[in-house]
Amino acid sequence: MSTELRSHLDAFIAAADEGSFSAAARRLGLTPAAVSKSVAQFEARLGVRLFQRSTRSLALTTDGERLHAQVRRPWGEIGEALTDLRQGAGKPAGTLKVALAHTVGREYFVPMMEGFLRRYPDVVPDLHFDNRQVDLVAEGFDVAIGGGIELTDALIARELARLRIVLVASPAYLASNPVPREPADLTRHRGLLRRSLSSGRLIPWTLKNSAGQEVVASVRPVMVMDDPEAMGRAAATGLGIALLPMPHAAPFLERGELVRVLPAWYAEALPLSIYYTSRRLVPAKVRAFVDHVIEEFRAQGHAARFTKG
Repeated sequence: MSTELRSHLDAFIAAADEGSFSAAARRLGLTPAAVSKSVAQFEARLGVRLFQRSTRSLALTTDGERLHAQVRRPWGEIGEALTDLRQGAGKPAGTLKVALAHTVGREYFVPMMEGFLRRYPDVVPDLHFDNRQVDLVAEGFDVAIGGGIELTDALIARELARLRIVLVASPAYLASNPVPREPADLTRHRGLLRRSLSSGRLIPWTLKNSAGQEVVASVRPVMVMDDPEAMGRAAATGLGIALLPMPHAAPFLERGELVRVLPAWYAEALPLSIYYTSRRLVPAKVRAFVDHVIEEFRAQGHAARFTKG
């Protein structure tokens, strides 16, 4: 493949990914005019229009969408392979695009980055914080950390921890309200409810215990949120009882801002996992990051911390 064709492909993929010639130019270290010219030459060479252009927008044509879907991933893998060769065979290097949830990412995974960067100084983690479930392949992520991402033939999941969801309230709230002794007592209490980001529905309080009993508890709703970090902060101010995943509850519990309610009862969530694409040749930077996260997660005792209930 000629150098000119490689440049045209780089320009096309960057413009398609970014949605503008200016953003593509920043990514490639070129001028917008150079990117636009390269794409135009590519279109002339192929004899098809790849983009619909206007003064305000840049959109792929049907032919452009088809080409982008077919070449983006293999072209990225070729680039990663060439980077590996330039940096030394199998040596982790390059930008690593990672998706992770806000609180879980800040609290548990950002502190792991210092050790990772010390071991792999040629890798640049590009962290994207978002509570939604991302599409790794379509959105070009190398790795995602979270729970419940739908597995396909294109994805691999390595489990980090089984998660329990626990009832919590502030000491001040429990001092001014009768402490619940069984799930039925929750009907007399104020509850901070969570709305599912995916369905928009309220998440029920389905509780179980070690004896295998299961109940659906009811509370008096005082506030509804779609972010467990916000729920934890609301509970810490004494607004009511919240049902929180342990990764979110643990920092509040350890600081004494929240305490467990009905500690024998809990709910369960999908495991916290690290996801990456099942390529034939997994890039060295992805292998290194996944192995580092799994190693550090266990060494720091997070798996046991999130499962206790």
